[in-house]
Amino acid sequence: MARDYFAGRIAERYDETSREMFDPAVLQPAVDFLADLAGGGPALEFAIGTGRVALPLAERGIRLSGIDLSADMVAKLREKAGAEAIDVTIGDVAQTRVAGEFSLVYIVWNSISNLTTQEAQVAAFTNAAAHLRRGGCFVVEVGVGGGPPLEVFDLSDDHVGIDEYDAATQRLVSHHFTLDDGRWDRVSMPFRSVSPGEFDLMARIAGMRLRERWSGWNGEPFTAESTKHVSVWEKTV
Repeated sequence: MARDYFAGRIAERYDETSREMFDPAVLQPAVDFLADLAGGGPALEFAIGTGRVALPLAERGIRLSGIDLSADMVAKLREKAGAEAIDVTIGDVAQTRVAGEFSLVYIVWNSISNLTTQEAQVAAFTNAAAHLRRGGCFVVEVGVGGGPPLEVFDLSDDHVGIDEYDAATQRLVSHHFTLDDGRWDRVSMPFRSVSPGEFDLMARIAGMRLRERWSGWNGEPFTAESTKHVSVWEKTV
């Protein structure tokens, strides 16, 4: 099984360190987009984490299930109101199966890139398709692949974020330096950086076709200047 990079203190502080992602201006468009795609049918979240997206979706009356590698992240989810309505399985999204057939499978905020090999990412697409009913959709929110060898993506009084990218291997490592109780802590998390076109090929291998692609949850056009994409693939077989 893949390594759990979110165990322990990372899980304990995850909501606090990611608080900007809980801002209604950020979260609500994602929830609206996914709720519309689910169309009242059941949904499955890959890498459900602490339930940032799943809980407000469940509040809309959508039957939610989730898969996550980190038992500690899921434990934080279980502390929240409404979590009892969500079935969560601990496991790797590349291979873990859950019961049922879904209208929507989704994975957000770069979590597909936590699978650090092409083989694992293709397996995740295949696993998503296996959970979908025909005509159902798989949604991925992720940064556009590539970048300079070294880039500072955040710089504040209590956090410094640096991305290290190797174009030859598509390996991206995000280094987070966080000031905590007067001491700087470092967490380095590996990703596999992928172009939208490579994701489209993974979808085709899994029996899905690209339905739409946007720069964000509000339906912004995807262009050469886009830094991320929200892509929707539809199961065709």
